[in-house]
Amino acid sequence: MTTIAVIGATGYSGGNIATEASRRGHQVIAIARNTDPLAGSDLDIRPGSLFDENFVRDVTFDTDMLVIALQVHGTGLAEYIPTLGRIASENAVRIGIVGGAGNLRVSQDGPRVLDTPLFPEEFRADGNAHAAVIAQLHALRRDVDWFSLSPPAMYNADNPGERTGTFRVGDDVLLVDAEGTSYISGEDYAIAFVDEIEKPTRHRTVFTVAY
Repeated sequence: MTTIAVIGATGYSGGNIATEASRRGHQVIAIARNTDPLAGSDLDIRPGSLFDENFVRDVTFDTDMLVIALQVHGTGLAEYIPTLGRIASENAVRIGIVGGAGNLRVSQDGPRVLDTPLFPEEFRADGNAHAAVIAQLHALRRDVDWFSLSPPAMYNADNPGERTGTFRVGDDVLLVDAEGTSYISGEDYAIAFVDEIEKPTRHRTVFTVAY
């Protein structure tokens, strides 16, 4: 059993990851500023903020995995990554971050989705924020292990889809199906995320998942 702290456990990705990890028998610490939506669950519920350094240090002291499932744009997450890296190094905790599709490349030798006309302008600030987080993660000292699972292009709470347990896992290239669709349900994304926690194969890198 792994102890997993999920920051942003009331959100779309964080909630699905926390539920999936708990379903598999892991000890899940569910963290959010407002934990009211978690009332009645069997999770270890703790109100708190990722940006409270002392809180995070205390939470991760006996934790194996720290999952960050927060909105990135406007939160200052990129600037906080060095602090988070120090805490992770001190407590030997692995970091897993819910990423963004903009950090994926359009092909093996191609540019990032963020740097092409394919990327919607209305989400560019979010894409730039995710890119800044990834840059800061790569700059962390080598003893800090992390991964960022970038969802496909069409991944959001408005189109949650269904659990299938069948999907493709790729590297840092956007995955699309035969019709050109890049999609995965919220529950299947969580399955892939927890799979990586249970059997680590990606270290200090970005990867993706889609149907």
